[in-house]
Amino acid sequence: MGVDLGDLLQKKTIEIKDLSGRWVAVDTFNTLYQFLSIIRQKDGTPLMDSAGRITSHLSGLLYRTTNLLELGVKISFVLDGEPFRLKAGTLKDRAEIRMKAAEDWEEARSIGENGFKYAQAASKLNDEMLVDARRLIEAMGLPVVQAPSEGEAQASYMATRGDVYAVGSQDYDSLLFGAPRLVRNLAITGKRKLPKKNIYIDVSPEIIFLDEELAKAGLTHKQLVEIAIICGTDYNSGLYRVGPKTGLKLIKENGDLESVLEKQEEKIENYDEIREFFLRPDVSDEYRIKISRPKADEIISFLVDERDFDLERVEKVVKRLEEVYRSGQSTLDHWI
Repeated sequence: MGVDLGDLLQKKTIEIKDLSGRWVAVDTFNTLYQFLSIIRQKDGTPLMDSAGRITSHLSGLLYRTTNLLELGVKISFVLDGEPFRLKAGTLKDRAEIRMKAAEDWEEARSIGENGFKYAQAASKLNDEMLVDARRLIEAMGLPVVQAPSEGEAQASYMATRGDVYAVGSQDYDSLLFGAPRLVRNLAITGKRKLPKKNIYIDVSPEIIFLDEELAKAGLTHKQLVEIAIICGTDYNSGLYRVGPKTGLKLIKENGDLESVLEKQEEKIENYDEIREFFLRPDVSDEYRIKISRPKADEIISFLVDERDFDLERVEKVVKRLEEVYRSGQSTLDHWI
């Protein structure tokens, strides 16, 4: 999940059309987890084919990505590589949380209660699902970029180079990796039910501009990273009961992380390595961003013949994808 810096950042609501004609590098893992969490039956069961293979993520990729493409947003999917070595503890904790949620979901179902929230928390991506996702994305004609390490770091690097306009992710870590613009709620726009309440709210895309937020807070990018480290990241636990606002106060008063830690009884292990990773992460220059012609036969064969999607619905989406590609080719610079 990364560090929650939301309380420190001003998020500007936008419309999808504001991103028309612009590339967005999407954190694929983050987006797939959103699809797995949201696209479920009322009892929390994910969509599955006749063999019991989960297809919620494929449904989200096909239908919601096509909607974005029709509105002019150009999507490049970025895949995670090897996790940073200090992330092992976080990954273990997440696995335990998912396991506990799966147990709670089974218990809720056994006594006839609605366990939707537990089902969402139990969402898990496996290797087969990731292979399926990449297969569909490439068949749709969209670029896939393989990151050597963290996907958000690679996407942020692409944005800093100007190869994409923004990073698309729910997490704020992209800003720590230096992304000039972060777009949230890109894949989950629409009505959403509040947890534990029978209330639905409108969820709209929002954008955060890194330079504006740094200038407003009087911070450097390095200091923002240090605030995150103080609060706790995927790579460290942070100081006890210190949130973003207190972290901001500590950095403003002391100037840097070392000066903050000199006055604390607690220590943060490997803070210098973590800071260096955020400021200079492992990224690759070897990527190509371009829309290709969708492979209609491959999409239909995969989704309909292998994953039990409805033929008529898939054919309609394929026609929409083909029209998006044709309209892009009519003005070549629009899609390259």
